[in-house]
Amino acid sequence: MNSMLVVARKEFRDDFRNRWTIAVAILFAFLALGIAYFGGAAAGKVGFTSFEATLASLTTLAAFIIPLIGLLIAYHTIVGERDNGTLLLILSYPLSRAELLTGKFVGHCAALGAAALAGFGLAVAIIQLMQPPTRTLAAWLQIGNFIASASMLGASFVALACVISVITDDKSRAAGLALVMWFASVVLFDLALLAVLVFSGGNHAEQAVYPYLLLLNPIDVFRLINLTTLGHGAGNDLFMGMTASHVYHPAMLYLVMLSWIVVPFWIALSVFRRKEV
Repeated sequence: MNSMLVVARKEFRDDFRNRWTIAVAILFAFLALGIAYFGGAAAGKVGFTSFEATLASLTTLAAFIIPLIGLLIAYHTIVGERDNGTLLLILSYPLSRAELLTGKFVGHCAALGAAALAGFGLAVAIIQLMQPPTRTLAAWLQIGNFIASASMLGASFVALACVISVITDDKSRAAGLALVMWFASVVLFDLALLAVLVFSGGNHAEQAVYPYLLLLNPIDVFRLINLTTLGHGAGNDLFMGMTASHVYHPAMLYLVMLSWIVVPFWIALSVFRRKEV
């Protein structure tokens, strides 16, 4: 356990030392404030819009950016050490493969979670300062729900990046697979579901299955955790309409999101234990 924490601290410090995590936090803050202030520009309105609409826009932003960041900071977790010729040296220390991978995973997740908390937290604090009506317990609970689910979304893609890192033998190939996974998760998955709905005409059987198909993508689980709490009228009517026939329990959604962290990491750990270095 002590060895794992040492590795986790090193990865956490490295993520901040190379300014990558700080840049991500600043990016989160600027994009969140930009969306909150200019979100209504298309309708001829500039300024902070309603809190619900702002949170829905932040959810859409996070669904695109956080998975990409999670993949980029962790795709080289193991394959990078192998390419640098340091993996055998590290494993010669009193450090098991499980401790090494777990430490790197925890360190990257902590760094990404800190960036999300700092960036989005700063933006939300400014929004609440400019919008006194949003200083309510319900708004704070929604903010906490958003930041917690965003951190879990990042952790799920860090875990998926660990899978990529242990199954590849080349760092450039791992980077390519990470980008393919991001594009498939963010764009292709939802397009495929939408195409199925369009071509089938949305029959009753498909409407019954569709809400469960969304659980096969951690990004959609993240959207469900946040958007279903906002209800209609927050700019998410299309998404709400597609899932109107199903009621998602928040605890169940968080359990599914947790499984998207645990299962990929377990796969990565199982492969790493058996793979020759």
